[in-house]
Amino acid sequence: MSEAVSSTVKGHHQEVVDEATPKAEAVRSLGIGANLPGRWIKEHAEGDGQAFRGNGKLTPEQAEIRQLREENRRLKTKKDILKKATVFFTKETR
Repeated sequence: MSEAVSSTVKGHHQEVVDEATPKAEAVRSLGIGANLPGRWIKEHAEGDGQAFRGNGKLTPEQAEIRQLREENRRLKTKKDILKKATVFFTKETR
C-alpha cells in the first residue's frame, strides 16, 4: 500500500471510529466493503485503541504466538541435531 493511500485509509479509519464521518461516506470515498467500517469500530472498542498495529505493535496474544513459534522452531532444530548425533555415534561404536 502506498504511503498516500495508507494515510488516507488511516485518516478515514480514525474519522469513522470517532464518528466524525458516516460509515456510508467512508465506504463510498474509499471504495471499500460495507462491513469494513463496522469492523474498524468493533476492533477499536475491543482493543486498546491501537489501529493499524503493524511495525511490531502486537497484541499480547500475537506476541505470545510469535514467541511460541520461535521456541518451537528452536526445539525442532535441537531435536534434529540430536537425531543426527545419535545416528553418528551409533555408527561409530559398531
